[in-house]
Amino acid sequence: MNIFYNTKGVGDVLLVQLTSNTFEEVTTETKGDITLIKDLKTGEVGAFNIFNASKYLQLTDQSSILVTEELVDTLQKLVYKNDLDLQLDVDFSPKFVVGYVISKEEHPNADKLNVCQVDVGQETLQIVCGAPNVDAGQKVVVAKVGAVMPSGLVIKDAELRGVASSGMICSAKELALPDAPAEKGILVLDESAEIGLAFQA
Repeated sequence: MNIFYNTKGVGDVLLVQLTSNTFEEVTTETKGDITLIKDLKTGEVGAFNIFNASKYLQLTDQSSILVTEELVDTLQKLVYKNDLDLQLDVDFSPKFVVGYVISKEEHPNADKLNVCQVDVGQETLQIVCGAPNVDAGQKVVVAKVGAVMPSGLVIKDAELRGVASSGMICSAKELALPDAPAEKGILVLDESAEIGLAFQA
């Protein structure tokens, strides 16, 4: 789940994204101040909008809102109050974690890309990375699928030049860290960083 709120851009509307899937055709269902956005073919709810959001929630005017259990509980009550049949099933596991680059191989279809196998604790992810300094044996920051970058970019499963990629190995600049170097390259963490734990700047 990703939540966005920007009164200057869209007014007093809370935008709640439930999936990174892209629907070819959508339909909507509105009850009260809530509009569900559904896949026309499957009926899957991909997102919903809460209008007059400041009437229900205490919000600061920032683009991305931190998803907490308390906020999700409030949203669930609002959904039920508006007689909508939608169960909010939210993954609260950290989206920015310490990863370990197990292996790096050259991308078969792109000179400047590498295909990395990255251990993130509970699983091993295949991530296509274009950073010149990425290498096997490094501990790195991984933005998992569903993470929202400081730029507003939502990380999704992707295919880069024909190779599947699930997540992103991050640079200090992409993480908006203070004093991030100008040159291109991922952030390499100290050996003491624990694989699978949430990254703490």
